[in-house]
Amino acid sequence: MKDFKLGNHIYCLRTNMGLTQEELAEKLGVSNKAISKWENGSSRPSIKNLQMLSVVFDISLDELLMTGSDESEKKIFKIVLTGGPCAGKSTAMNWIQNFFVKQGYGVIFVPETATELITGGLTPWNSKSNMDYQSTVLDLQLAKENIFTTGAYNMKEDKILIVCDRGALDNKAYISNKDFQFMLKSKGLNEVELRDSYDAVFHLVTAAKGAEEFYNLGNKARTETKEEAIRLDDKTISAWTGHPHLRIIDNSTDFDTKIKRLLIEISHFLGEPEPYEIERKFLIEMPDLELLEKLPNCTKVQIIQTYLKSPDGEEVRIRQRGSNGNYTYSKTRKVNVSGATRVEVEKRLTKDEYLKELFNADPTKNQIIKDRYCLSYKNEYFELDVYPFWDNNAILEIELNSEDQEIVIPNYFKVIKEVTDDYEYKNVNLAKKKVKEKE
Repeated sequence: MKDFKLGNHIYCLRTNMGLTQEELAEKLGVSNKAISKWENGSSRPSIKNLQMLSVVFDISLDELLMTGSDESEKKIFKIVLTGGPCAGKSTAMNWIQNFFVKQGYGVIFVPETATELITGGLTPWNSKSNMDYQSTVLDLQLAKENIFTTGAYNMKEDKILIVCDRGALDNKAYISNKDFQFMLKSKGLNEVELRDSYDAVFHLVTAAKGAEEFYNLGNKARTETKEEAIRLDDKTISAWTGHPHLRIIDNSTDFDTKIKRLLIEISHFLGEPEPYEIERKFLIEMPDLELLEKLPNCTKVQIIQTYLKSPDGEEVRIRQRGSNGNYTYSKTRKVNVSGATRVEVEKRLTKDEYLKELFNADPTKNQIIKDRYCLSYKNEYFELDVYPFWDNNAILEIELNSEDQEIVIPNYFKVIKEVTDDYEYKNVNLAKKKVKEKE
């Protein structure tokens, strides 16, 4: 869950005054990127900038910070429902609405932006270039998400589920990586913060993979052949690979069961009834990392993990996660239940909150610094952790729906043994090792 309150309040105040991010940045003497980070909640303005914002918007600091507002009690989750063409997203929306309303959630949907534009007459084919079209899609996508999130705070429910019918990273499947990065840079955005601004991503696999007889072009904006649908499905999974909570729902069951599996995955993420994490871990031989980095379905991120002082029976840690100088921050509390199952509660942090939490670090444990390779394989999502104190071994993890779920490990990984229940290979124990030691 991410706290959008202050960021969306700044966004509303700015747009109500008719200011662009560039114009507000100029008034404050900061960069456009700083304004973007404030508005998407990835960082908070300094005290000096808060004071300047209150002057620009002609309101008190209390009004700017919404002190005393009960809105801070709201829990707002923003998820992405994505997938290949003819994957069942439209039907899934109805199931999500009916199911989670009964669980006490206010459920709102951000409509698919590309479909809105195409049915409205603005298409990739009548735009000057695909870059221009994708830039328009991204601008409208982010604007709609800000508006819907702001509106969520005015809803009566205490728990709000915002479902984005595709998200900002879906654009990456329809444009070259070079052009995508150029587009983000021109808007003062970066891929890590944009991708991880969503709390979870759920990918429905196209019917063209495993349910070919049901593939059709029912959506007026859809023109893809089965072969094109498969390529776009693969590209979309690759675009979101690297997100800390990506789940892939394949066509291994009938359609109704496929959607029920989606509801179970969303429920697990939301913690209904409890936020269980079912994970299996394997000690493997060090793979060919150069080979992994060349795979289109693999993304490398750097993680710095710090353990905090915590009660017996609990594990609390904070994490910096990202790449190329762009990071997101989180705090996680874990309590073991049995076997591979544990209760896990995660909270997004701003950079300032993360730095403040560092003062509560457990002095008996070292920081864990590791490279994580996130990759999809046969509709499963694996995470490979490479530690600086191991030359020959690494840890491979996968999260499951149930402890007895069958998995297929990629053939380029050589498993030494399963270590799911082996304390020696848990991160909290590895944090006790000296980083300079070689094992």
